[in-house]
Amino acid sequence: MALSPYPATVTMPKVAKPYPSVLDFLCLRFPKIERSSWERRIAEGKVLGEDGSPITSVSEYAPQKRIFYFREVEHEAPIPFPEQILFQNQDFLVSCKPHFLPVTPGGAYVDECLLHRLRKSTGNDDLVPMHRIDRETAGIVLFSANKRTRVQYCELFRTGKVEKTYHAISAGSVDPEKRAWLVENRMVPGAPWFRMETAAGPANARSRIELVETKQGMSRFLLTPLTGKTHQLRLHMSGLGFGILNDRYYPELQPQGPDAFDSPLQLLAKAVKFQDPVTGKQMGFESERKLLW
Repeated sequence: MALSPYPATVTMPKVAKPYPSVLDFLCLRFPKIERSSWERRIAEGKVLGEDGSPITSVSEYAPQKRIFYFREVEHEAPIPFPEQILFQNQDFLVSCKPHFLPVTPGGAYVDECLLHRLRKSTGNDDLVPMHRIDRETAGIVLFSANKRTRVQYCELFRTGKVEKTYHAISAGSVDPEKRAWLVENRMVPGAPWFRMETAAGPANARSRIELVETKQGMSRFLLTPLTGKTHQLRLHMSGLGFGILNDRYYPELQPQGPDAFDSPLQLLAKAVKFQDPVTGKQMGFESERKLLW
């Protein structure tokens, strides 16, 4: 069994009284994990309250408080592709991850994630991702490597001061008269919970999309996310009618099945640019990975 050495976090939301038990909440929040598994974890002291004390069978539900737990996966499938380290210094690390590898532990993955691999290969347990890209997406991910400067680097992403560039391939038809789009809409969690959808209201997701070239019924795009919502580029491309090749979530959710390693999602986090908040230097990094063009 794979057991993460690092705790995951879930927050107990505000709900109407009578409050559920902590055990009932965990079972509802994670329906794929059997109740008996949560009972065992609690009995073994593997579920902790916000103050670090073990949750017990009689612990009371506490809205807005956090619960810490250690992810377990009985049979973890290996991801047979390597990551790369493009740059590292005392403050941050730049990695390029392959398709199918998650950035952090989640779902069926504990050891097989970029964070675990990099902590193991560098010996730095202080590594923390400053942003995320989807498990299905390949490309550049930045990590803070130093607690003392972490806030300064994470602030770059929070305030939108990191310029990110993606490449994508679509099998959708494209109007040759138009080659650029600015997509602005409101994105909210959809159904199932892991998909996003658009809704009425003020825009919270913005992307610039440019057609680069077409051939044999395929189109290659340059994408610039101006915000950082989950699945933003996938949903924006789908909304234009240019669904990304091999996307199993958009525009239609495909049946669940094993990873198709020979048909990866054709989306690549190609490059990042930013001004280093510590040195003041302009920094830029680009992935050498290529899509199936």
